[in-house]
Amino acid sequence: APLMLRLAWHSAGTYDVCSKTGGPFGTMRFKTEQSHGANNGIDIALRILEPIREQFPILSYADFYQLAGVVAVEVTGGPDVPFHPGREDKPEPPVEGRLPDATKGSDHLRDVFVKQMGLSDQDIVALSGGHTLGRCHKERSGFEGPWTANPLIFDNSYFKELLGGEKEGLLQLPSDKALLSDPAFR
Repeated sequence: APLMLRLAWHSAGTYDVCSKTGGPFGTMRFKTEQSHGANNGIDIALRILEPIREQFPILSYADFYQLAGVVAVEVTGGPDVPFHPGREDKPEPPVEGRLPDATKGSDHLRDVFVKQMGLSDQDIVALSGGHTLGRCHKERSGFEGPWTANPLIFDNSYFKELLGGEKEGLLQLPSDKALLSDPAFR
């Protein structure tokens, strides 16, 4: 489930409000987007999903990848997420470098989420809560470990762990710590 949520986010997180490019339009199916540095390991999710997707040719890749994220949240105990089909697959991927860089702080987060995507500080905090699922793998991101004690349950433990300070065995990325250090995020 964590990989599916990551796939859905990495597909959507490339959106640029000014150029109206990027976003959840199925372009992760292209090797060029899979090879973007931030997408290391996404190919695992795609390999798992492809035999399932082939059974439902009526669904676009765009809808299928977002549906995988919706299901990931729901089966791990998260809220019911409304799913609205109808996305069309785009013919080419966005340029590399649109996803947030985990090594950077609040200014960078705002550059990506607010300026690029047209979202708000509140959205940054809410979307960061997705880190309640999954973990980082050193060979993919340079970081190692889960954010929470139970990375297969979607709940608010990411925020509890973040507010509780650093703990042995749990990960806090610089981008996570920015949520604490910048008063506008609190």
